[in-house]
Order: sequence, then C-alpha cells, then structure tokens
Amino acid sequence: MPLTTALTIEAARPLLAGLDYAGVAVFAASGALAAARAKHTIVTFAFFAAVTGVGGGTLRDLLIGAPVFWVYRSDYLGVCMIAAGAVWLLRGDRFREDALLWLDAVGLAAYAVIGAAKALSYGVPPLAAVAMGVLTASFGGIVRDVLAGQPSVLLRREIYVSAAALAAVVFVGLDLAGAGVEVAGLVGAAAGFALRAVALRWNVALPGYRD
Repeated sequence: MPLTTALTIEAARPLLAGLDYAGVAVFAASGALAAARAKHTIVTFAFFAAVTGVGGGTLRDLLIGAPVFWVYRSDYLGVCMIAAGAVWLLRGDRFREDALLWLDAVGLAAYAVIGAAKALSYGVPPLAAVAMGVLTASFGGIVRDVLAGQPSVLLRREIYVSAAALAAVVFVGLDLAGAGVEVAGLVGAAAGFALRAVALRWNVALPGYRD
C-alpha cells in the first residue's frame, strides 16, 4: 500500500468507520425487513441481516486480498443481530413497503464509498477501486433479493448500480484531486444517495435497449 494513501486513510478512519457501521446496519435492517415481509422466524431474520449486512464487504475483501473484515471481530455481526432484533421488535411487517428501498439507498451510498476507500488503501488502481465500491454496495442487496425470492434489482431498469458507481467515482475522483478522504467520502456518499433518492421519488429509470 502506498505510504501517502495509507496515511490518508488512517487520518480519516473515524469517518470511514462511521460509514462502515452505517452501511452494515442499514443493509442488515433491509435484510431483516425482507424476512419480516415474508413472515419468517427470528433465526431467518438474523441470517438475512447478517448475509445482507456483510455480503458486499466479504466479496470485496476476497477480491483485493484483504482479511475478511468481520471474521476476527464480533462487532459487525453484533450490529447485524441488533438490527434484526430491532426490526423484529418493531414489527417490521407493518413498515411501508418502500422502507426497505430507502434503507437500501443509505447503505448503497455508504458502502460504495467504503468499498472504494478500502480498495485504494490496498493499492488497487482507481478504476478497479470504483468497481470494488460498486460490488461492495450492491452484492449484499442482490443476495438478499435472491434469498427472499424477489426479482433482483439488477434485472430492472431502476437506477441502482449507477448510484453506487456515482458515489464511488465521486469519492475516488475527489480523493485523487487532493480533497481529502473526509470531504471525498461525505460528498461521494451524498451524491450516490441523492441519485438513488431521485430515482425512488420520481421513478426515474434508465432506458432499455432500443427503447
């Protein structure tokens, strides 16, 4: 890992840690909400929360050759269990259907930045770091939809992966321009969330082939 990149990531560790926990928590909650809508047991709530919460980060770490972030720590799985318990106690099946989509939007934006930042810290080139951000942000949601028997968002025209890509591109671009990881992280996450929010609020979608 380049020394300058390592020092920059270390200096911004509190912000990145906050985004990391936020991404895990909201993705875990979205997984538990999917279990609630299907009337599953508390065990399935916990399983859906864990798989959705850490799935994207697991794939990222395996691809960049990093230790899988949750294996030697209990706090990440603890966050997933707390999220599952909260959804169970708050009767997640009574939540509006779009609650899952908005939680997913928050996790998408946070995780896209975290994925790109961690990839850069391991010496991954900028374009590949953007790809790692997209994978980190989207893979957990894809696994959640498959487990819940729902059509994956990737099979629809919704602006989803594009929002993750925007967050990662803005973060990497600003970081390379010398804006600092803190500013780049906040602006990147805000940009990704804003694009996804516009898509959810006004049903904006990408054009299909030969539309």
